[in-house]
Amino acid sequence: MRFLIIDEKSYDLDKDNFRLASPSYAQRREDFMTADKTNTEIATFAGGCFWCMESVYSPLPGVLEVLSGYTGGHVENPTYNEVCSHTTGHREAIQIKFNPNIVSYKELLALFWRQNDPTDPGGQFHDRGESYQTAVFYHSEEQRRLAEESKQALISSSHFDKPIVTEILPAAPFYPAEDYHQGYHQKNAFRYALYRQGSGRDAFINKHWAKEKEQLKKRLTPLQFHVTQEKGTEPPFQNELWNNKQEGIYVDVVSGEPLFSSRDKFDSGCGWPSFTRPVLKSNIVEKIDLSHNMTRTEVISRNSESHLGHVFDDGPGPDGLRYCINSAALRFIPKEDLEREGYGDLLRLFRD
Repeated sequence: MRFLIIDEKSYDLDKDNFRLASPSYAQRREDFMTADKTNTEIATFAGGCFWCMESVYSPLPGVLEVLSGYTGGHVENPTYNEVCSHTTGHREAIQIKFNPNIVSYKELLALFWRQNDPTDPGGQFHDRGESYQTAVFYHSEEQRRLAEESKQALISSSHFDKPIVTEILPAAPFYPAEDYHQGYHQKNAFRYALYRQGSGRDAFINKHWAKEKEQLKKRLTPLQFHVTQEKGTEPPFQNELWNNKQEGIYVDVVSGEPLFSSRDKFDSGCGWPSFTRPVLKSNIVEKIDLSHNMTRTEVISRNSESHLGHVFDDGPGPDGLRYCINSAALRFIPKEDLEREGYGDLLRLFRD
């Protein structure tokens, strides 16, 4: 059974260090605006707990739908309890409907390898048994080729010191899981946060992909790194942007993704930059934060996965929200520099 305490941007594979690279905001916007939105494909991945996999893929630009379900076995329309008995041959999996003109199958694969332990033949983290074994289920010969290439790239990278055991298998009938499993990370955010924290998945990911943080450490200041990568907090009233009154936008210091506008900034008296809303809701992720013996809602930049701050429900705007953000997680771009820096389309925010 599932272990319980109580209980993702465009991606690319850098073959030299198996790193996820992020294109510029301007390039991603251009790709989105020119893409054929009617073109769709299906991808199916088994990465252990389908709650954890669904939460990673569902927010990605170009992903139209993510279903949690069961596949690879011999029982038709299995129930969750049947699959957990490890007698059906099925694995927990997600099926992704996506637009390949916006996010490619290769990019989905690159993200897949980073979400699980591909060296574990007996399950994933605290979830044990065949229903939690990993696999890529391909829907075409092209998907099979790309999946095999991405697996070989991971093997060649020597990123892990154990054999890669994730199987590449032909797609089989996919049976959607019960309704309460769909979107579980959103419908039961607190319970999901406890489960994910206790399962060991995040600790494993942080340990085995720490090399990227070492690269960031060289690029960022010590304070920027501490805030964005270690969930630190800078001192109130002693940070760069808390009292900034210039017109412009605030972007992710790591990825350059636009996050907030001066039009939505207000003085909350807390000593950190405060905003009533983000520029684009899709550019941020909100999740339950159980640290420091408190229950808060953490704000994360979706593109870089950087910690930004927290959101509270005591703001003055129509939604009653206060996004309390660390200056060290942001870079301010004045309105007059937006065009030159590739954010010219956001000048519309300052037209009355």
